[in-house]
Amino acid sequence: QVQLVESGGGLVQPGGSLRLSCAASGFTFTIYAMGWYRQAPGKERELVAAISSGGASRNYADSAKGRFTISRDNAKNTVYLQMNSLKPEDTAVYFCSAINSLGRGRYWGQGTQVTVSS
Repeated sequence: QVQLVESGGGLVQPGGSLRLSCAASGFTFTIYAMGWYRQAPGKERELVAAISSGGASRNYADSAKGRFTISRDNAKNTVYLQMNSLKPEDTAVYFCSAINSLGRGRYWGQGTQVTVSS
């Protein structure tokens, strides 16, 4: 069975940091680009960061540039999102997804809550 399991979310103060992890199994992780998405209450889900299958290409939403870093370890079937200088507007449920060749999410994790508040 396909599984994408996010971890690392929690409550942090503004300016703090978190590292999210997504452990994948049940599909060929190494051929998929991977993405981190987030969804805040009442808002549409948005792509925060994406990384190509080999890790050579990365893309970020404007709101994440300079603060977030996406990476992957294909030997561990894991993708990460390092989040620094967190702001209250980063509060959301964060999801990881395996992205197919058409740029569409094929598999999704259950999400992990990130709350940035003082």
